[in-house]
Amino acid sequence: MGSLEDQRSLLEEGLVQNDNSRLHTGDGSVDVHGDPAVKEKTGTWKACPFILGNECCERLAYYGIAANLVTYLTRKLHEGNVSAARNVTTWQGTCYVTPLIGAVLADAYWGRYRTIAVFSTIYFIGMAALTLSASVPFLKPAECVGPVCPPATLAQYAVFFFGLYFIALGTGGHLFSKRCLDKAATLSDAEVKTGDYSDKWRICTVTQVEELKILIRMFPIWATGIVFAAVYAQMSTMFVEQGTMMDTSLGSFKIPAASLGTFDVLSVIFWVPVYDRFIIPIARKFTGKDKGFSELQRMGIGLFLSVLCMSAAAVVEIWRLNLAEELGLVHKKVPVPISIFWQAPQYFLLGAAEVFMFIGQLEFFYDQSPDAMRSLCSALALLTTALGNYLSSFILTVVTYLTTAGGKTGWIPDNLNEGHLDYFFWLLAGLSFLNMLVYFACAGKYKQKKAN
Repeated sequence: MGSLEDQRSLLEEGLVQNDNSRLHTGDGSVDVHGDPAVKEKTGTWKACPFILGNECCERLAYYGIAANLVTYLTRKLHEGNVSAARNVTTWQGTCYVTPLIGAVLADAYWGRYRTIAVFSTIYFIGMAALTLSASVPFLKPAECVGPVCPPATLAQYAVFFFGLYFIALGTGGHLFSKRCLDKAATLSDAEVKTGDYSDKWRICTVTQVEELKILIRMFPIWATGIVFAAVYAQMSTMFVEQGTMMDTSLGSFKIPAASLGTFDVLSVIFWVPVYDRFIIPIARKFTGKDKGFSELQRMGIGLFLSVLCMSAAAVVEIWRLNLAEELGLVHKKVPVPISIFWQAPQYFLLGAAEVFMFIGQLEFFYDQSPDAMRSLCSALALLTTALGNYLSSFILTVVTYLTTAGGKTGWIPDNLNEGHLDYFFWLLAGLSFLNMLVYFACAGKYKQKKAN
C-alpha cells in the first residue's frame, strides 16, 4: 500500500476513491436525502428548469422591490430623502451579505437543496408580510393632508421592515448556495489508519497557505470594487429621487422615475454584443491578447466610466437647479419642467461601466482565485456590492450631518429644489476618481497567477 505519507498524500488529493466512485458525482453533491448524489439520477438538465425558474422569480421580485423602494419610502411611509436612500442601500447591502450565510449552511450542514428550500420559504414569508404592509389599511400610514404627512406608526414600520429583511435573508439561499467553502484538511495518522475522515475542520495544508497568499494579493483589487458598488447603488436611490423632481410625462402618460433604470438594462444589452463583435477584435490588434483586454484592464475601464456617470448626473442636477431658480420653484416641492429623459446618459454610462467592471471582476476572481476556492472568491465579489451599499449609507449619513450643521438646509433636503444634490454627485465622482487612481497603482503591481 505504500508508506503512511503516501497514503495521506493520495487521500488529500482525492485520488483514493471507494468502489462506488463511478456511480456518484464525486464532487460532494448530495441528493434530497443527504446521501451521495448518483450521476444518473441527480441534477443534469432535468433540474435546470426548476433552478432557472426559481431564480427568475426571485430576481423579478428583488428588482421589482429595489427599483421602487425609495419612492415607496418617501411617498407612502413619508420618510425624508436621506433616510429613504439610507434604508434602501442598507437593505440592498444586507441582501448581498446573507449569501455568505446560505453558502455556509449549504456547504457544511444542509446541502444546497435544503438550503434553497428553506430560504425560499423565508423569502415567501417576507414577500407576504411586505404585501400585507402595503395593502392592509391599518398597516399603511395615513395619506398626506396638504403639506402635513402623518408618520408611520411603530407597528407599521415593524411589519414593513420585518418583511423587507426576511426577503434579504431569503435572498441568501438563492444567490450563493450552486458550494463556497474549501474544507480540505490535513489528515492525521489516526485518520489514515482508521479510515475515519469525519472531522472536516483540521489544520491547514501547505496548499491552503499558498491559496491564502493568492487571496491576500487579490485583496487590494477586491477593495477598489467597493467604491464602484457605492456608485452603482445610486441607480436605485438618488437617481430615482432626482427623477421624481423632473418632468416624468411622456405624451399623455406619466412614467415612474424608477423606470429610467431601463436605460441601464438597454445599455448592458447594447454593450455586450458591441464589446464582443467590435471592441475585442480592435483591441486584439493592439494588445495581442485573445480577449482583447485583460480582466484588470476591463475593470479599469469600468471605473473610468463610473466617474463619467456621476459627472453626467451632477451636470443634469446643476441644470435642473438653475431652471428651478429661474422659475421661482426653489422653495416649492414640485418637479422642475425638465424632461426625465435627460437622465438617460447617466444610466447608459452606468450600464456600460457595469459591463466592464462587474463582468471583468467576476472573470478576474474566477481566473485568479485558487482552484479550490473559486466559488468562495465569486462570493467575495458579491460582498463588494454589499459593502458598497453600506458605504453609500455611511456617506449619506456623514454628508447630511456635516451639511445640516447649524440649521443649514443641507445638500439633500426633503425638497431637492432647496438642496445641492449636484454636490453629492460631484463628491462621488471625486471618490471614484481617487479610487480609480488607487486601482491603477494596485493593478500595475499585481502578480498574475500562473495558469494551470
